[in-house]
Amino acid sequence: MARMLVIYKTPKDIAAFEKHYWDVHIPLAKGLPGLRKYEVSRGPIAVVAGDKNTYLIATLYFDSMDAIKEAFASECGQACARDRRILAPNDEDVQMFLVGDFIDA
Repeated sequence: MARMLVIYKTPKDIAAFEKHYWDVHIPLAKGLPGLRKYEVSRGPIAVVAGDKNTYLIATLYFDSMDAIKEAFASECGQACARDRRILAPNDEDVQMFLVGDFIDA
Protein backbone atom coordinates (compact mmCIF):
# COMPACT_ATOMS: atom_id res chain seq x y z
CA MET A 1 0.00 0.00 0.00
CA ALA A 2 1.29 3.48 -0.87
CA ARG A 3 0.50 6.70 0.93
CA MET A 4 0.37 10.39 0.26
CA LEU A 5 1.18 12.52 3.30
CA VAL A 6 0.12 16.16 3.26
CA ILE A 7 1.40 18.34 6.08
CA TYR A 8 -0.13 21.80 6.40
CA LYS A 9 1.43 24.64 8.34
CA THR A 10 -0.79 26.70 10.61
CA PRO A 11 -2.98 28.84 8.34
CA LYS A 12 -3.45 32.57 8.84
CA ASP A 13 -7.22 32.12 9.15
CA ILE A 14 -7.83 28.83 10.97
CA ALA A 15 -11.64 29.08 10.84
CA ALA A 16 -11.66 29.61 7.06
CA PHE A 17 -9.15 26.79 6.57
CA GLU A 18 -11.21 24.37 8.68
CA LYS A 19 -14.46 25.22 6.90
CA HIS A 20 -12.99 24.84 3.43
CA TYR A 21 -10.99 21.72 4.29
CA TRP A 22 -13.93 19.81 5.77
CA ASP A 23 -16.74 21.17 3.57
CA VAL A 24 -14.98 21.30 0.20
CA HIS A 25 -11.55 19.66 0.07
CA ILE A 26 -12.25 16.35 1.80
CA PRO A 27 -15.44 15.61 -0.17
CA LEU A 28 -13.55 16.44 -3.38
CA ALA A 29 -10.56 14.26 -2.45
CA LYS A 30 -12.79 11.33 -1.50
CA GLY A 31 -13.66 11.17 -5.20
CA LEU A 32 -10.07 10.38 -6.20
CA PRO A 33 -9.99 7.18 -8.23
CA GLY A 34 -8.31 4.37 -6.29
CA LEU A 35 -8.42 6.11 -2.89
CA ARG A 36 -8.66 3.40 -0.22
CA LYS A 37 -8.63 5.45 2.99
CA TYR A 38 -8.32 9.09 4.09
CA GLU A 39 -7.08 9.99 7.57
CA VAL A 40 -6.76 13.44 9.11
CA SER A 41 -4.94 14.27 12.33
CA ARG A 42 -7.04 15.61 15.17
CA GLY A 43 -5.54 16.90 18.35
CA PRO A 44 -2.10 18.19 19.07
CA ILE A 45 0.88 17.45 16.85
CA ALA A 46 4.14 17.29 18.80
CA VAL A 47 7.06 18.24 16.57
CA VAL A 48 10.24 16.64 17.86
CA ALA A 49 12.57 18.11 15.22
CA GLY A 50 12.08 20.56 12.37
CA ASP A 51 9.46 23.22 11.72
CA LYS A 52 7.19 23.63 14.76
CA ASN A 53 4.41 25.24 12.70
CA THR A 54 2.57 22.01 11.78
CA TYR A 55 -1.21 22.32 11.93
CA LEU A 56 -2.72 19.27 10.21
CA ILE A 57 -1.52 16.01 8.65
CA ALA A 58 -3.58 14.11 6.10
CA THR A 59 -2.76 10.58 4.97
CA LEU A 60 -4.31 9.22 1.80
CA TYR A 61 -3.97 5.50 1.08
CA PHE A 62 -3.74 3.90 -2.37
CA ASP A 63 -2.79 0.45 -3.64
CA SER A 64 0.48 1.60 -5.21
CA MET A 65 2.57 4.57 -6.29
CA ASP A 66 1.17 4.07 -9.80
CA ALA A 67 -2.36 4.33 -8.36
CA ILE A 68 -1.43 7.68 -6.77
CA LYS A 69 -0.05 8.96 -10.06
CA GLU A 70 -3.19 7.83 -11.90
CA ALA A 71 -5.44 9.42 -9.28
CA PHE A 72 -3.78 12.81 -9.59
CA ALA A 73 -3.68 12.64 -13.38
CA SER A 74 -7.47 12.32 -13.34
CA GLU A 75 -9.90 15.24 -13.58
CA CYS A 76 -10.67 14.87 -9.87
CA GLY A 77 -6.95 14.80 -9.03
CA GLN A 78 -6.36 18.00 -10.98
CA ALA A 79 -9.30 19.64 -9.18
CA CYS A 80 -7.81 18.54 -5.82
CA ALA A 81 -4.46 20.07 -6.76
CA ARG A 82 -6.13 23.36 -7.70
CA ASP A 83 -8.21 23.34 -4.52
CA ARG A 84 -5.12 22.74 -2.38
CA ARG A 85 -3.95 26.18 -3.49
CA ILE A 86 -6.93 27.68 -1.66
CA LEU A 87 -5.87 25.97 1.57
CA ALA A 88 -2.15 26.59 1.16
CA PRO A 89 -1.57 29.20 -1.55
CA ASN A 90 2.21 29.09 -1.22
CA ASP A 91 4.26 25.92 -1.59
CA GLU A 92 6.03 26.71 1.69
CA ASP A 93 2.65 26.41 3.50
CA VAL A 94 2.46 22.65 2.82
CA GLN A 95 4.66 19.59 2.46
CA MET A 96 3.60 16.56 0.41
CA PHE A 97 5.22 13.15 0.38
CA LEU A 98 4.47 10.09 -1.72
CA VAL A 99 5.55 6.99 0.19
CA GLY A 100 5.74 3.51 -1.28
CA ASP A 101 5.27 0.26 0.56
CA PHE A 102 6.48 -0.02 4.12
CA ILE A 103 8.44 -3.03 5.30
CA ASP A 104 9.05 -4.36 8.78
CA ALA A 105 12.48 -3.29 10.03
